Amino acid sequence: MREPGITRLSDSPEDGGWDCHVHVFDIAAPVQPGHYVPAHRPLHEIEARAAGHGIRHLVLVQPSVYGSDNSVMLRALQASAGRHRGVAVVEPDVSDATLDELHAAGVRGIRFNLVSPVGHQGDAGDALRSLAPRLRRRGWHVQWYARAGHLAGLATLQREMDLPFVLDHLAGLHAALPAEDPAWAAAAALAEGGAWIKLSGWYRLQSVEPYPALWPAIERAAALFGDRCVWGSDWPHTSFAPDALPTYDSTLAPLRRVLGDAATAHLLRAHAPALYLQDPTS
Repeated sequence: MREPGITRLSDSPEDGGWDCHVHVFDIAAPVQPGHYVPAHRPLHEIEARAAGHGIRHLVLVQPSVYGSDNSVMLRALQASAGRHRGVAVVEPDVSDATLDELHAAGVRGIRFNLVSPVGHQGDAGDALRSLAPRLRRRGWHVQWYARAGHLAGLATLQREMDLPFVLDHLAGLHAALPAEDPAWAAAAALAEGGAWIKLSGWYRLQSVEPYPALWPAIERAAALFGDRCVWGSDWPHTSFAPDALPTYDSTLAPLRRVLGDAATAHLLRAHAPALYLQDPTS
């Protein structure tokens, strides 16, 4: 196998920043029962909103309501002609042909959701052990939507798997978490082992706009993970009513407040390519 290369986007990273956590929804697509029913949110809607803030590249994350049917995300990626990237949900027995199709469209990781009522069922570790060799061959990472209490187990699993882990929504390190909570030591272990963190999902973390109670946790997490921090808007904010969504700028504001404008601009442009553009198959 050739050494990992950089797969270039149709628009270079220098053309704008990255929003590393968005979802797209098609009102015609079937959803998993027992959770929310999404509004119609096509790719062009978030592209337009993001472009107004200098964001040109998106990471489309498979939402829990679609289970392992990645077809809505796949169609959006294929329509983007290489401009965006994706994170899929797959079953352990997924075919190589399906993985190759997802990879060709821009998928670079799989997601385990340990929080949603329609998230992963069963032992995620066992599922990952089954998938790991094929993920390594493709240079994919493993994204986790997890609570703070899951982090110690994830740190152990990361050491075993030798795969990059990516922690959704500030790794669940919420505003009410004590500074001495063991979850912080687990987060440090994950960071030392090469994990990434998404600075995102502020409203999922026991804080309300403008999220001042969360600023210390954002600052501490950013210091732990350094260049392996990426930002995500979490658009279209599925925990809110469709007519009461947070503004796009409000999801960026905590970064600017904690890191400053210059560091935020650098993070938005410079960090994501190392995670989403590496491709050992190129």
